[in-house]
Amino acid sequence: MPPLRIIFMGTPDLAGASLQALIRAPELRVVAVVTQPDQPKGRGLKLQPSPVKEIALRENLPVLQPDRARDEVFIGELRRLQPDLIAVAAYGHILPETILNLPRFGCLNVHTSLLPKYRGAAPIQWAMLNGDAETGVTIMKMDAGMDTGEILAQEKTPITATDNSQTLHERLAVIGAGLLVKTISEFVSGKIQPRPQPADGATSAPKIKKQDGEIDWARPARAIANQVRALVPWPGAFTHLAGDPRPQLLKIWEADATEESGRPGEVLRADKNGVVIGCGAGALLVRSLQREGGKRLTAGEFLSGHALLPGTKLGGTDL
Repeated sequence: MPPLRIIFMGTPDLAGASLQALIRAPELRVVAVVTQPDQPKGRGLKLQPSPVKEIALRENLPVLQPDRARDEVFIGELRRLQPDLIAVAAYGHILPETILNLPRFGCLNVHTSLLPKYRGAAPIQWAMLNGDAETGVTIMKMDAGMDTGEILAQEKTPITATDNSQTLHERLAVIGAGLLVKTISEFVSGKIQPRPQPADGATSAPKIKKQDGEIDWARPARAIANQVRALVPWPGAFTHLAGDPRPQLLKIWEADATEESGRPGEVLRADKNGVVIGCGAGALLVRSLQREGGKRLTAGEFLSGHALLPGTKLGGTDL
């Protein structure tokens, strides 16, 4: 039996793990890679390829970068490649039904949540924002809806106390890559059948915006600690420190909830072990932070150059 002809569609690092797994699978043949157009980055705004494109070029795979997934020339090129299956992981565009119906085995998607929970663009961040104890990966057969397709396979993983969005992202990328290859083999051989998503339990995970990072100190310390973990590396959880001529942004990289109490947004104590800030319930022990224009520092390093005296108020830009 000849290898299954696969077109892979994806863009960021998360997708790169799945592409590499497909390339290594002897029963599969990646005939083309589809990724988003190169994006300007850095001070010089030089066009940079996506992580997926970089892998494809190293492996001498054809690369397609349409501006729109509905582009007729692009769809014609997919049709010419005659894929048996299209595998998708964090591609970044909604696929039209023309593409969904093109391969004989359809389009399979790697989604980093246990569907139907967290349908949308940011399932990893929302699982952490909500303080979930576990999450996972779903391989689904795509349909025209937003992450509403039938489920083929799922694998769970705990969200540990030391996880942040970045570490969880890396772990889910590896889990998803292995599960994708295993599921393709079992799906095309008829060993597993698609099953509809449960009617109950559906939630959304909309795209994270920069303003989602601003800390409301009236919230419980546990919720703020989850916010810090969930928004690494972007946009980061942040607050403001009074300054001249204007308040300075203060980004918080690592923090834990404590049982201490004090007025929300007020520094309760600050030493080499951390900066403790009052919250609506409990307090936040900040272990790593970064002043606007500065470097990420431990609390001890930060305090050696920036005094944060008890009673200092943190909060909005109207300080």
